[in-house]
Amino acid sequence: MDQVFKALADPTRRRLLDDLFEDDGQNLESLEARYDMSRIGVSKHLRVLEEAGLVVSRWKGREKLHFLNPVPIRQIHDRWVSKYTEPWAAGLVQLKSDLEATMEKVFEIYIRTTPERLWKAITDPDIRALYHFGSRVESAWTTGSRYEMVHSDAEEPLVTGENLDVDPPWRLVQTMDALWGEDAASEGTSRVTWEIEQVEDSCRLTVTHDQLRDGASEELYGGWPMILSGLKTWLETGETLTTPGSLMYGARP
Repeated sequence: MDQVFKALADPTRRRLLDDLFEDDGQNLESLEARYDMSRIGVSKHLRVLEEAGLVVSRWKGREKLHFLNPVPIRQIHDRWVSKYTEPWAAGLVQLKSDLEATMEKVFEIYIRTTPERLWKAITDPDIRALYHFGSRVESAWTTGSRYEMVHSDAEEPLVTGENLDVDPPWRLVQTMDALWGEDAASEGTSRVTWEIEQVEDSCRLTVTHDQLRDGASEELYGGWPMILSGLKTWLETGETLTTPGSLMYGARP
């Protein structure tokens, strides 16, 4: 967390985060055009933000795109802010940006655990319910199989989809059809990719939510920071966060 505060201490880096908040998925050339400094200078600031986990980069062809990662901000929120100003602070992690015809959101977090424990926490319905607002995800967890997200207070599944690629304990790719309301259902099918990479005694978990409709509702992807923070807390401490869900039955995304 010290790296996060160090990164946020610089006004230029805060402005870079603001720029990505307004328009996520920008390349270096696009960001450089906004500043009266060299490309090397902008690149150095981006490197500091990436090392702090506040920015995640993705290659798209030959182009390197930069995405705001709100998870570290959410961790600060969970530790200090939620006790005092939850309604106001929750708005800080709601993102809206466009990337060509569709939207792509990337979330990254480091968790002190093993790939096997992390995979189990993602796929075990009882564990999933501990950090996913009480919602269980049930599936055979094989490539091509279906999955359902269910909640004891809901008569019908909240989310359904297909497991496109199941490679335990490293990678899980799923389609996602949100069914918790008419507005959510009208958004159509998107895709969620879970990628696990072991880094010494920890795991880097990257969740990419893409193939979202251009201008898709934030309710489809806005819950990921809370979910991932809850996952990290449970795996590292055995405790559960009390962050509330904001949709009916508390399930999002």
